[in-house]
Amino acid sequence: MAETTTFREVMAEIVARITEGPWGPGTLLPGEVELAEEFGVSRTTMNRALREVSEQGFLDRRRKAGTRVRMAPIRQARFEMPVVRAEIEKTGADYRYALVSRAVVVAPDWLRARMGLKARAKVVHLVCLHFADGVAFQLEDRWINASALPQAVEQDFSVVGPNEWLVATVPFSEVEISFLAQAADALMVQHLDHALGDPVFCVERATWWQNAAVTLVTLAHRRGYRMTTRY
Repeated sequence: MAETTTFREVMAEIVARITEGPWGPGTLLPGEVELAEEFGVSRTTMNRALREVSEQGFLDRRRKAGTRVRMAPIRQARFEMPVVRAEIEKTGADYRYALVSRAVVVAPDWLRARMGLKARAKVVHLVCLHFADGVAFQLEDRWINASALPQAVEQDFSVVGPNEWLVATVPFSEVEISFLAQAADALMVQHLDHALGDPVFCVERATWWQNAAVTLVTLAHRRGYRMTTRY
């Protein structure tokens, strides 16, 4: 390979050798220096490629023992924070966003307990709607911890929704996701055209950054919504 080979190209070749041969389960790989010379890349590039392939579950890397192909690959789920605009536009539908309400309030007791917030902690409470081809697609009920993200207090969220703003503003180190069928409340009836008490597919997602709670959101979907994942 040429010296301009990227670590991603190296990764692809390593995975191909594992999945298609000749590196079968249990194979001890050559050392980093030898592989770097074969691939025509620096040792740093080779180390990064091997590390990435190892994190995908294909390799078992041990100091002094070398790098071996795992007998059975380990599946590792990687979570990328979804952006509802992209989800809607991917279907070919036109996306529209609307802010229903915004308030800066003292966190209610249930939220303080859920997110581990201090007494009298301030939060930004947002209710938003996301539309696909003019029809309400998702109702977003979100709480943002003002002490962890004080700039949220000044952000009006009238043009850019909190979903996109958070993805662009702060990373996350921990995420907790729950999927549930929730009885439609008055807000869901008003904006999603459900009847009161109808089962509504909801996603509840909480995120933290370095042990500080960032946000808790409940995403309620219009009837007929389907979530599909692949890994």
